[in-house]
Amino acid sequence: MLTPLDIESKEFKRMPLGYSIDEVDRFLDEVIESYEKLYRENIELKDKIAMLNEGIQYYKTMENTLQNTLILAEKTAEETKNSAYQKGEHIKREAELKSHELIQQARAEVFQIQQSIEHLKNQHEAAKTQLKYFLQTQLELTNQSNFMDMNFTTIENTNKKTTLEEEYNDDMKETSEIGFYDTQDFMSTKLD
Repeated sequence: MLTPLDIESKEFKRMPLGYSIDEVDRFLDEVIESYEKLYRENIELKDKIAMLNEGIQYYKTMENTLQNTLILAEKTAEETKNSAYQKGEHIKREAELKSHELIQQARAEVFQIQQSIEHLKNQHEAAKTQLKYFLQTQLELTNQSNFMDMNFTTIENTNKKTTLEEEYNDDMKETSEIGFYDTQDFMSTKLD
């Protein structure tokens, strides 16, 4: 490619009856000026193109980085979502197991309480029956005619002297030491 300097330094042979030297020089000056302007613009445009190519390369690199980042973010989001789902399922299973366990424990406790209540009712009924029998026995003793004649003195029982009060206290002591026992046992003890 010709440079403006090539055009400016170009010399032509002189010939008789040729072109006017002044006109050729003026024209060449215009051509040089125009060509120099075009040449500078061309260099500027090449520099701009190079700069734009660098920018394009930068943006392509950035685009690749963004795409990789986006892919990584999507992958991470998916992994996080899956992890959260699995964690949630695990927590849900643990909560269900724990609630089932608590329900079973509560049912067992209710059953034990019901058993205790039933046992206490049975003990209460046995105590009532024993007390009723004891009171009937005492009432029968007081109703006997010879009871009043005894003057609340000692009674001989198998070569042993005890008072009615001592016998009553012994019976009560025996009842409290043994606990409330079955009515039939109490009755058979009394009848003996």
